[in-house]
Amino acid sequence: MQVARGRAELDKILSSQKFHGRSRGFVPTMGALHDGHLSLVHVAKAHAERVCASLFINPKQFGPTEDLANYPRTEEDDLAKFEAAGVDLVYIPSAEGMYPEGYATLVDVGPVARPLDGASRPAFFGGIATVVTKLFMRVKPDVAVFGEKDYQQLLVIRRLVQDLDLGVKIVGAPIIREDDGLAMSSRNRYLTPPERRIAGELNQIMRKVCERIRGSVPVEAALIQGMQEMDQVGLRPVDYFELRSSDDLAPMPDRVLRKDEIATARLFAAVMLGRTRLIDNMAVAV
Repeated sequence: MQVARGRAELDKILSSQKFHGRSRGFVPTMGALHDGHLSLVHVAKAHAERVCASLFINPKQFGPTEDLANYPRTEEDDLAKFEAAGVDLVYIPSAEGMYPEGYATLVDVGPVARPLDGASRPAFFGGIATVVTKLFMRVKPDVAVFGEKDYQQLLVIRRLVQDLDLGVKIVGAPIIREDDGLAMSSRNRYLTPPERRIAGELNQIMRKVCERIRGSVPVEAALIQGMQEMDQVGLRPVDYFELRSSDDLAPMPDRVLRKDEIATARLFAAVMLGRTRLIDNMAVAV
């Protein structure tokens, strides 16, 4: 496995015989790797002859009150995991290299970035769209893999690639979960042992809400009951708990859904547990 930290070093490796003429998969990450990240590598390997990954904690996607300074930094461990997973190249740019003095451009992908995380974290998707655009231009992948755990991000990247004619195939990979259903996340390491025992309840409550919606309970009533159940187990405060279209994040109606609406409905949740923000999503249809 090769590692590039500068732009010139990256270009030299990508023009070498090992990469020349070979299809290129890409998995961008912020590090603190877990099995969810590594599952993206396996998907990339199934779609491309060479796999590149990146480690970059992107300051542009953190708001002024968010945890940039405390975000886990585990580069040595991350590199070992990438190598064991069969990654061919890891790109580790610096913040100064990505955003030199005077840098001013941000990419805005429009309505798909406005609700859910976009409403509560205004800088988030502009920062993601900007860094992914720059990484795509540098790594020049044929395929890039993003996890469905960050489903809104996946839609943002698809819109970005379509609108800017970037020519990268975007592949979504399934959410990887712990045994109790908790979606794997780098931030889960912030949970205390008592909080960790509660955290798995989020997935169970979401599943029950989806079952109720499939069983002809009105959407509004199902969501209210789910939020009450979260409050009862200590999952609070709730940032959002909403049912939206899996295609474009348009809100779903509050009434009983038709079968065709259930087929495209997706439940999204973000909730605080102690100092950890948990997010999850799932399709309503089985």
